[in-house]
Parts: sequence; structure tokens; C-alpha cells
Amino acid sequence: MVQRILIVDDDARLRNLVSSYLEKQGFETLVAADSVEMKKLRERFDCHLLVLDVNMPGESGLAICQRLRAEGDVTPIIILTACNETVDRIIGLEFGADDYLTKPFDPRELVARIKAVLRRTPDVISNANEAKNLHLKFGPFLLDGQTRRLSCNGQPVALSQDEFTLLMLLASTPGKPLSRNQLASQIKGKGSDQAPDQRNIDMLISRLRKRLEDDPTHPRYISTVRCLGYAFTDDSIELIDS
Repeated sequence: MVQRILIVDDDARLRNLVSSYLEKQGFETLVAADSVEMKKLRERFDCHLLVLDVNMPGESGLAICQRLRAEGDVTPIIILTACNETVDRIIGLEFGADDYLTKPFDPRELVARIKAVLRRTPDVISNANEAKNLHLKFGPFLLDGQTRRLSCNGQPVALSQDEFTLLMLLASTPGKPLSRNQLASQIKGKGSDQAPDQRNIDMLISRLRKRLEDDPTHPRYISTVRCLGYAFTDDSIELIDS
């Protein structure tokens, strides 16, 4: 499958040069001069990754990044910054950008960074699909991916669909931190048209802990990973035959 990259930069010469180079490397590209053009293109086309320039008229690349992440949009983002704007790079990463590149740059490095980001992105989606048929045991709990049920010592534990999805995602990737945006992307479309924001993910995690943990303030199963998200951290988890 050809991967589509959307380049958003008000410098027409740069965005066209980058577009031409990426297409020679096997990517499909779209170009936009600002957030308005970007929005119109994204309404018509699915994009696998966004390349956003920081300094643009109207909505800046940083503002676009912050807005998309607040909306639960997990499309990978690489931001382009001026060579001396360290603050922009830091803020971009804090706002949820996946990587950054300083201008001027070698287009070969941009290609390498795009490929690296895209390699990381499919993990959660593929894990979610693979988890549908898993049967996982941890402590007194049994998590059944086929029936979408959780039981404790043989007794059913009531979970909402979103709570079950979060638990299955985390339990099927033990020890791997998942960001709030990654988790939100898997809930989108399951009963609502919009993905939950980060605060809703925190609320779902809190409810899960109350159902799973003897002491939710000192969780055994679902741990908070600072600056990253959440991870399933109980060593007793095992995959059992269905």
C-alpha cells in the first residue's frame, strides 16, 4: 500500500521540492499552504503522516499539532522548525508531535524520519486486531477477547465496552507504554463518532483500576508511565488456550 504524506508549508518552493523528492522515494504526497487547505484535503483524502512547518500565517504548525491531538487525532506528525528554535522543538514534542526536523535539512533525513515514524505507528492498531481472539489470565482475572468479558475467580466483572477495549489493548502488550492518543484512537468509532480526549482516557483508566486493583492508589496491573501514558505491568499475565 502506498503511503500518503501531507506537507503543510507556506513556502511553495520548499513544499514542492519535498513533495517531488518524497514521490521519487515511493510515497504519494499532497501539499497545502496553510491549515485551511490542509483541512480541505484531509476531508477528501486519508493521510498516513503530516509534515507541518512551525511558522505559517494563520494557524501555526504547533497550534495545528496541539489542536489535532486535543481532538484525539493520532495521525503521525513531523514538525519542521528553524535551526535555532529549540523552544519550538520542545513545545512540538510536548504537544504530541512524533518527531521534528530543523531547517535547512537533507531530504534524505526527512525520508528516514518519516519511515521510522510510520514503522512505529501500526503497532497499536495491529495489536488491537490481534487481541480480539486472545484469552489472557492475570492474577484471579480471565480476559476473553472473543466474548469481550472479564471474570474474576469465575465471576463476571462488569465493564463498559470502552473499558474492555482499553484493558485488552494494555494487557495484550504487557510492559509497553501506550499513549493516551494511541488508546483513544482505538475507541473512536465504537459507539460514538468522536474519540475521547485525554481526560476521558484518564477517567476510564481510573474506573478500570477500581475494578481490578485491591488498592487503586498503588496499582499492580495498570501503571502510569510518566510523560508516556499507561502500561500493563503485572508479570503474572499469561496467554491461555481458548
